Amino acid sequence: MKLNILYTINKSKTNKKGLCGVTCRLTYSKNRKQFSTGLFINPKNWNNKQQEVKPPEPDAELINTQLSLIKTKLSQAFLVLQVQENDFTVEDIYKTYKGEKIAKDHNTIEYFERYLKRLKTLVGIDIVESTWNKFYYVKNHVQSFIKWQYKTSDYPLKDLKLQFLNDFEYYLKTEKKQAQITINKSIQRFRKPIKVAVAEGYLDKDPFILFKSKTVRKEIVFLSPEELKKLEEYGFNQTRLQFVKDLFIFCCYTGLPYNELMDLKHNHIVKGFDNKLWIKMKRKKTSKSLSIPLLPKALIILNNYSNDDFIFPRISNQRYNSYLKEIASIVGIDKRLTTHMARRTFASTVLLYNDVPMEIVSELLGHSNMKITQDSYGKVVQKKISNAMNRLEGGG
Repeated sequence: MKLNILYTINKSKTNKKGLCGVTCRLTYSKNRKQFSTGLFINPKNWNNKQQEVKPPEPDAELINTQLSLIKTKLSQAFLVLQVQENDFTVEDIYKTYKGEKIAKDHNTIEYFERYLKRLKTLVGIDIVESTWNKFYYVKNHVQSFIKWQYKTSDYPLKDLKLQFLNDFEYYLKTEKKQAQITINKSIQRFRKPIKVAVAEGYLDKDPFILFKSKTVRKEIVFLSPEELKKLEEYGFNQTRLQFVKDLFIFCCYTGLPYNELMDLKHNHIVKGFDNKLWIKMKRKKTSKSLSIPLLPKALIILNNYSNDDFIFPRISNQRYNSYLKEIASIVGIDKRLTTHMARRTFASTVLLYNDVPMEIVSELLGHSNMKITQDSYGKVVQKKISNAMNRLEGGG
């Protein structure tokens, strides 16, 4: 595509000296840009066909040299933009000629991918691979949504509005069949790079600032003291079920997540300031240090296992949960046993029900902040208070 450069004068607009200003008109991709050259001539001395000024114009040679120089600089600016192989406008040509920086319009997926590239360098430092993968999956969802909604491969970052997020939520619900709690997580992860774009000056403000995620009231399910005791006292003849039961009970008294349970090594068991044994390790998900005192029941199980490297034999999460389902059915516990439930049992039945303060529970669970613990276990505390009040009323 060619750049057309044309000098024009408006004979109807002359100053007190009878001189006209010379205007430069750029035409590129069917769009025009006009600007003043700052040069003034007598309109009678202008040769439009030759695109130059003729004598008897004073300084005719100097003016023609200046016009030629402007044209050369414009052609150079055009060439620079062509070499960069990016899309550009006639306005960009003028800005390059003037030495001004071109503010490139970024697209949503393009920027998200740039964010992911930077995030990837933090894997193993601030985040784990699985965290990066979650952001990557959300990027794919946003990309498929843009194609579904706008019939295009990307969407301008500057055009993002609140409606985009509302439509994205609808898409995840209807097309991807995601539950509301998953949708909330997807939106939360999508908003992260958008906030970074605001911080970096690619967006003037957060287009989603007024968005409110739908509240999901999720009940915390855990084993009651009676159910925990029932499971502890049940002996299995099958080695695989006894082993998985031991793992589950161990988690009920330590709160270890599955990854940390499988990664537990002998060097993670250390003698603490109180001369008792503690688990000390880093939690993969949050990179937060875990410091968990080994309660007597956890210690009994620990002493039964002594592998060379990892304390417990390896078992996949899928198989572990499958065996737990079988165990629940045999023991007669009408609840879905999972590693998460073991953590909740540790937080609720073992800690909160024994008056351990919420901030200590948060620390032992390795939560990244106190709010997560309060949101998850606030109702457990309320229920405990309610039960205590009922007992008081009954006694009165």
